[in-house]
Amino acid sequence: MLTDIDCKNAICPPEKKRVRLTDSGGLYLEVSPNRSRRWFWKFRKGASDSRVALGSYPTVTLKAARMARDAAKSQRADGVDLGQARKLKKLKSTNPAGDTFKAVALEWFDKQAGQWSEAHAQRSKRQLERDLFPWIGERRLIDIEPVELLATLRKVEERGAVETADRGLMLARQIWRYGVATGRVGRDITGDLKGALMPYRGTHFAATTEPAKLGELIRAIRAYKGGPIVRAALQLAPMLFQRPGELRGATWAEIDLDAALWTIPAARMKRSKDGKENGDPHLVPLPRQAVEILRGLRGYTGHGMNVFPGERSHDRPISENSVRTALITLGYTPDVQTWHGFRATARTMLAERLECDPLVIEAQLAHSVKDANGRAYNRTQYIKQRADMMQRWADYMDLLAAGADVILMKRA
Repeated sequence: MLTDIDCKNAICPPEKKRVRLTDSGGLYLEVSPNRSRRWFWKFRKGASDSRVALGSYPTVTLKAARMARDAAKSQRADGVDLGQARKLKKLKSTNPAGDTFKAVALEWFDKQAGQWSEAHAQRSKRQLERDLFPWIGERRLIDIEPVELLATLRKVEERGAVETADRGLMLARQIWRYGVATGRVGRDITGDLKGALMPYRGTHFAATTEPAKLGELIRAIRAYKGGPIVRAALQLAPMLFQRPGELRGATWAEIDLDAALWTIPAARMKRSKDGKENGDPHLVPLPRQAVEILRGLRGYTGHGMNVFPGERSHDRPISENSVRTALITLGYTPDVQTWHGFRATARTMLAERLECDPLVIEAQLAHSVKDANGRAYNRTQYIKQRADMMQRWADYMDLLAAGADVILMKRA
């Protein structure tokens, strides 16, 4: 067996490639002519010998090398592939940012944020900094217990932000999965919190879907006594059923009244960052009634850029509260009808009352769906079908406003 003196004085003659000094149990010290001294453990693997590197002397002492040999023996007895284990350890050591929750979360965030819209990225970063980092940010991911994460999220619940706590858990789940993938932690603990938080059910925007009630709402909108800009937006909201931000942010450059077409640039759509930068514009066919409303409005706002400019600054569009307040003035509070809820109104009634093709409806809503063959659906398809559907929808709204109790059957 070797001694510390043997290891310290070990040399390799220049004429030899290496010298091996044997200890016991397969452990040996390999010495090269340049005085490099490395520990190895040799073992039998199948019909041939194999070895595992245990470090360099004197960084790894004789005593430490023997302990490493015994540990390797124990691992192999347990069925561990030592070569693969070493490769995995090396891979784990390549994580430069560290293994605290904050380090892993920011590394994950940097890799994901480029695919998100700016608003979503800012919201996610803000929630990490406000609700998670102050409590578990400096803790090693591998050391955080489920009960510790639960206590952190319950602090959010305690201020009444049940939805925010639910989003916090979703963020944590993605971070833990990234931590598992990059070798910082062995498992995703967020699954242990299932059922531990207050249940959150995503709320739907209130929407009118009964013909008679929709007729009453349209009549109320048409009787609105406010300014022409908000009145036009109020009339177009249920007729075109686009998202509030897309309608109120419309510019005259986007609208071709002669072609009866509104082209919304991809950058203004609710999409990922890539979709905003490289996606196709969303096309909205305009029914005859919408064209008439817009022609009338152009006399008020056509000299500027925005179709619906704000009162304080014509360089900025009206706020979402403009139409919201108008609806409340008409007696339609947010628990009865919302601006965004007009999308649900149209989607439901186009399908149930006018029996329109669901794919055409989803295209008009700018929803990404898949066709029967599994291919990603192209939002710019079905223009002719959508133009026909939009005209039918506007005509149907006129009939309801006139007090008719009608069910228009699908055209052949």
